[in-house]
Amino acid sequence: MSNSTLKYNTFLFFKLPSAFWSGVRLKAIDEEQCVVSVKHRWFNQNPFKSMYFAVQAMAAELTTGALVLSKIKASGRNISMLVANNKGNYTKKATGRITFVCHDGKLVEEAIQKTIATGEGQTVWMKSIGTNQKGEQVSEMDFEWTVRVK
Repeated sequence: MSNSTLKYNTFLFFKLPSAFWSGVRLKAIDEEQCVVSVKHRWFNQNPFKSMYFAVQAMAAELTTGALVLSKIKASGRNISMLVANNKGNYTKKATGRITFVCHDGKLVEEAIQKTIATGEGQTVWMKSIGTNQKGEQVSEMDFEWTVRVK
């Protein structure tokens, strides 16, 4: 685990404890993408013995939010961020280890550059795909982030 993933997971423990105790962990982050995984277990299951939808949503949101945070930090500016909207589609029972990946680093970088240039708030839709250990998609989540220079 790199130093930055350790920092994000420490952040989870202190600022998003429900995600941390549910088993959500950031595994990798770079300029383009973020990878988060969570393992189905008794603590995060629903009555149907699969992963509770909210746990999947927390993991998916972290893939997008960590990218937004990293791009804001790289900009060196004081920029606010907020989820304005979200939608999810669950396609298969989520059991085992579920890995969420967001590849929208460039999209959020463009939105941040635009809000810095114009001073106006910007919105960007970011997608996170959750797959099981067999590589089968179990869910797809979209989050609309707003960014604005403070």
